[in-house]
Amino acid sequence: MTTLRLTEIFHSIQGEGSTVGLPTTFVRFTGCSLRCSWCDTTYSFHGGEDWSVERVLERLAPIPTKRVCVTGGEPLDQHDGALALMDALLKRGYFVVLETSGSIDVGAADKLEPREMLQLSVDVKCPASNMQKRNRFENLALLRPHDQLKFVLSDRRDYEYARDVLRRHPVRAQVLLQPMWPSPDPVAPTKLEGEKATLANVAAWVLEDGLDARVGTQLHKLIWGHEKGR
Repeated sequence: MTTLRLTEIFHSIQGEGSTVGLPTTFVRFTGCSLRCSWCDTTYSFHGGEDWSVERVLERLAPIPTKRVCVTGGEPLDQHDGALALMDALLKRGYFVVLETSGSIDVGAADKLEPREMLQLSVDVKCPASNMQKRNRFENLALLRPHDQLKFVLSDRRDYEYARDVLRRHPVRAQVLLQPMWPSPDPVAPTKLEGEKATLANVAAWVLEDGLDARVGTQLHKLIWGHEKGR
């Protein structure tokens, strides 16, 4: 029997990306091999509880939402378990979003069916994360139009890194540029040293460069702050 190590399961709304605002159930895996400087889920690095795939399915069954986000931590650090869970969810008619750091091969996940019901949400780590050396750019070629590629931005240097990655690696996926939370002011332009990545600044840079990317934020934090299970 496949065993998963999970930190939490909760029902909320999706706070970011192409499905932002939609009711979603989150299955958060425990453990991550990266240590991004701005990580907001460090509580998922350790601890957790063992679950079987069958127990997770039983937990999800009463929830009316047929949309599940498999997140972490890093789900693909528990590679076979994450694949087994996603396969079981897809076979039961769930729409599944896999949130992954981009440091691990997503090739096996890409082969799950029905693929149109699985959205790969892959990160590219920018310099402020201190994890950019772990990026696996081979993943980008696997992404399909309904998938998404996410960059978390701290400042202008991160934005320019993201812009250059997109120029070197054209993708079919939707691109999300998301200012790090919290920014000095989430809306107002700033002239702070390094040109911080506020929403207003990132929007201006995207328009200036003609970049075909979505500028977004974390809606759940605007609503609930850093409250767990949200």
